[in-house]
Amino acid sequence: MSGQRGEGKLGCLVSLLVLGVLGAAAAKAVPIYYGNSELIDACDFIASGASRKPTETVEREVKDKARELGVVEALADKNAIRATKVSSGEAGTCTITLRYKRVIDFYGVYKYTLATDKRITKPIFENIS
Repeated sequence: MSGQRGEGKLGCLVSLLVLGVLGAAAAKAVPIYYGNSELIDACDFIASGASRKPTETVEREVKDKARELGVVEALADKNAIRATKVSSGEAGTCTITLRYKRVIDFYGVYKYTLATDKRITKPIFENIS
């Protein structure tokens, strides 16, 4: 019986090591993915309410939200965030384009580049009574 004593310790240590590595990687990656998701959701909301706002105001609101979420890569390039409005009569569309890259640095061991290339288009109606 004494030859079997401590058999499970090595497996437990390896499991804890793997769990720790996954937790450390998640601590780096989750805030980046969460920030991107929140910015896309905010753009969807901003585009929905863009009927009476000029294009510059819509673009400024998106940049303010990106700054609030810490997506500084979207603010560094002037073409990373674009807002356009096309109207024909009483209806039209508001399109917000997000095109930027964020680098996730996993403690100097590995770097992953997360590319965001998203186009949000919402209908806008000018004269609804």
